[in-house]
Parts: sequence; C-alpha cells; structure tokens
Amino acid sequence: MQENETVSKTSPACETCPAHNVGNLRQLGISMDNWDYVIALAGNPNTGKSTVFNALTGLRQHTGNWPGKTVSRAEGGYSYGDHRYKLIDLPGTYSLLSTSYDEEIARDFILFGQPDVTLIVVDATRLERNLNLVLQVLEITDRAVISLNLVDEATRHGLQVDERRLARDLGVPVVPTVARRGEGLDLLLQTVAEVATGRTVCRPHRIRSGSPAVQGAIDTLSAQIKTLYPALPNARWLAMRLLDGDQRVVQAIRSGEMQANVENGPQNEGQDLNINLGMAS
Repeated sequence: MQENETVSKTSPACETCPAHNVGNLRQLGISMDNWDYVIALAGNPNTGKSTVFNALTGLRQHTGNWPGKTVSRAEGGYSYGDHRYKLIDLPGTYSLLSTSYDEEIARDFILFGQPDVTLIVVDATRLERNLNLVLQVLEITDRAVISLNLVDEATRHGLQVDERRLARDLGVPVVPTVARRGEGLDLLLQTVAEVATGRTVCRPHRIRSGSPAVQGAIDTLSAQIKTLYPALPNARWLAMRLLDGDQRVVQAIRSGEMQANVENGPQNEGQDLNINLGMAS
C-alpha cells in the first residue's frame, strides 16, 4: 500500500456545519430531530460491529426496517461534549458493489445520506480481508474513522498492527479497540467527534490502478461530475461505478436524485451529463 498524506488537524472547526443531508436521511427513514450529527457504522460481518454499537449507545437504541426493505435497521444515540450523535448500524457487508440488499442499503446510506462520519469496524486478526470494504468506503466519503477492533485477539495470535502506519497509509484516523471490554472507546468517541466537527480533516487513500485508457476515462468522467456537482467528495468513485454500468448510480443521476444530494449545485444539467456518459461508455 502506498503511503498517503497524514490526517490533518489544522483545519478550523465548523461545529455548526454538519455534512449530512437531512432531506435524504428523511427519505432513508432517519429523523435528525434533536440530533446534531449522524454516524454510519459499517464493517464486515463478525468484526464486533454490533458490540461497538451496543457499547456506544447502551439502552438508547431501537430497531426497525429500512424503508421498502425487509432488512432490519438498528439506530441509537449518545452524547459527547456538547453534541448529540445518532448512530446508524448499517448491514454487515464485504463490499459496496450493490449486489445484494445489504450492500445496496449500506452504499446508498453513505452515498446519499452523507453521514458526518462513517465509522468502519475492522477485525485486527483479519485486516487484509477487511480492507476491501474500507477502501471502497474511502472512495465514497472523506469523513471516516477506523475502529481497529479485537486487537487483544490479534496479540494472542502473535499479530501486531501498527495503527499509526495504518492511519498514515489510509489517510484517516485509526483507533485500536477491544469493544467487548470497553477498551479504546473513549478515544474512539473523541476521534469521531473531531472528524464530525471538522477539527480533524481526513485525506483518504484512493487506489489508482488499471490501464492508462481506463484511468483516462475515469479522470475525464470525474472532471465532468465535479463540474456539475462540485460539492461531492466522491466524483471519482461515481465515475468508476458509472463506467462499470452501476444502474443504481445511473438512475440517481438521471432522476435528479444526485442533484438533490448537493447544496448550491446546478439545477438543470443532469441531461448534459447523461449525454457525456453515453459518449464515455
């Protein structure tokens, strides 16, 4: 893995400017009444994600279903400092390529809900397998924190993870935790708050691979998307999904759903992008 820029802590705080999209969250069944920030909790199955969720929210949680889906959703909350955080437990997935309901739900929440932080729980004993999802999340959002969970199990197996090097390579904060014993959770809460409020600015690692022709197509399409939607942090990821024929993303752009996701964006240019997409593909 290439080294990436380190996480910056020099950005001025913007504690009154959350990143989430209230309208899209409402369509996804999430109410932000009386909450300041929304945190998406993501991770592979069996990483201790539910343990992290329970440890952070305690009894302040409830369950239901995602709108239009039979997939259950757990949400809860906690207070830290002067703010209230709503935590949404996304379905455990290995990927965000939308080949199942679980993957579609997790992908759509991060992409359209624009959570203030995506907290990704990884298993320190199976880090290589877990990084596939991490890197996909980092293509979508530049607001992420890694909970490096089960570090006690890794130690028992003779594994040592350099969390500082990992944070430098990924470009986002990494916090070692043992959620079932509550270890590392205070630092995790602090780190999530710093990213949510803008005191810490992430500079996520994004993979550049493939042939020059593929990279050229991605760069060209990314530039078009950035021109139309300059506030989106994930133009390159959208370009890759469009070139891969992801019909959910194509539909979001053609229907205007993507436009609704961006503040102060152009109002009538989706058709122009559709034309360029046809030429690019």
